[in-house]
Amino acid sequence: MTRAAFPPWTRAEVIGATSPEFARFQDEPAQMKSGAVGKTGFLRLGLEHRSGRTVLAKLERRAPYMVQRALYCDEEMPALASVFLITTTGCMLQGDRLALDVTLGPRAQAHITSQSATKVHAMEANYAAQSQTITVAEDAYLEFLPDPVIPHRHSRYLSDTQIFVAPSATLLLSEIVQPGRKHHHPDECFGATILSMSTSGARPDGRILFAEKLVIEPQRYAMRQTGVMDSFDVFANVILCAPKDKAERIHARAAADLDRAGGLAFGACHLPNDAGLVFKVLGRETAQVKAKVREFWAVVREEVVGASLPPPYLWR
Repeated sequence: MTRAAFPPWTRAEVIGATSPEFARFQDEPAQMKSGAVGKTGFLRLGLEHRSGRTVLAKLERRAPYMVQRALYCDEEMPALASVFLITTTGCMLQGDRLALDVTLGPRAQAHITSQSATKVHAMEANYAAQSQTITVAEDAYLEFLPDPVIPHRHSRYLSDTQIFVAPSATLLLSEIVQPGRKHHHPDECFGATILSMSTSGARPDGRILFAEKLVIEPQRYAMRQTGVMDSFDVFANVILCAPKDKAERIHARAAADLDRAGGLAFGACHLPNDAGLVFKVLGRETAQVKAKVREFWAVVREEVVGASLPPPYLWR
């Protein structure tokens, strides 16, 4: 069978069934079988450069994913397509299988974000899984900066992101993870059962650039220790795939610091195979981490496209 013959969420199902850290979570929910109709969703976005600006040329979806239209609200980059990912459920539940596929054609420029945080609810059986595939063609520019992931107490969440980026393209990908609803209940802070988050990068011809996997099991391994989270609560992992000369300029401007009193630590280093940079941030509060990610984002914009960031939205 060809790839098109399989449902889009097949990869989300496969990675969950084959990941060793999820072997003990293969039981089925009593309410509705995992991966059943109502538990699966997908979104395919294709953005292309046409007549001097980027347009949303392809859109396929199945609830709970939804996108309404591309907006052109960035005064610094009027040709940039801004796309807001919407989920009609507002959360992920046990047995959910979601798939997101984003493709940027040559010279396309886009900013993709979410309408709110991804909340992963408490689970008694199985797990929630999401697969993401991001393809960025020659000379394209993509900012993929969704709101944070909030894993509730006893949640089980698996995420796998595959990146295919051309040598002349730029991709800025951010993933922010909160410790849970720490102001809601003391046991919510690092109360998730397991979070597994993988990211891999390759060239369009299949040549592997890098791979990273983060597995968090707070009930099995202490989070409050040096080398893990220590006294910090919020974590951001920002991946920049960019041509080597641009990555070097950005790295020269990316500071590193450890401020225990202020509750913030951050720094950047090179990805292997001249793929770009990885920028990591730790903070005690989400606002601190998001602000530091925004600073790095501003540097990327200036060095890659020569534009400044617009003012932050009032609701962010």
